[in-house]
Amino acid sequence: MKQLVLTILALASITISANAQTNNNMQEVHDFLKKCGTYFIATVEGDQPRVRPFGTVNIFDGKLYIQTGKKKDVAKQIAQNPKIEICAFDGAGQWIRIQAVAVEDVHREAKQSMLDAYPNLQNMYSADDDNTLTLYITEVTATIASFSGEPKVIKF
Repeated sequence: MKQLVLTILALASITISANAQTNNNMQEVHDFLKKCGTYFIATVEGDQPRVRPFGTVNIFDGKLYIQTGKKKDVAKQIAQNPKIEICAFDGAGQWIRIQAVAVEDVHREAKQSMLDAYPNLQNMYSADDDNTLTLYITEVTATIASFSGEPKVIKF
């Protein structure tokens, strides 16, 4: 019985440690994107890549979120193919490339959290409208790189 308890405690400790690392990784990606201010998100429309600037990034409920409008082409492209790539440059010689899958979160709380983080969006969006699209990203592989050092790969 004692061995079973020790095994359960060890597994719980591993799970807690893995969750903490995931949160640290997510925070590092969030902070890099916030520092950049503007990042570029790539989607696909048919066989044509599409890229446009974004500026929203927020952590809510243990997930990294971006936001757009449902009426925009980018929303339609993500609905057809949720695989996205994000790229940003910090102006000081480092950049980040992110491969991810975007997942819609329809919960009002996720929308409101984003709007609270970006009050200027409240002129165009509301947590209760039919246009606000909040997306969290999963299956994330982020690479922070520069011309002078080894790239750092972050996954969550």
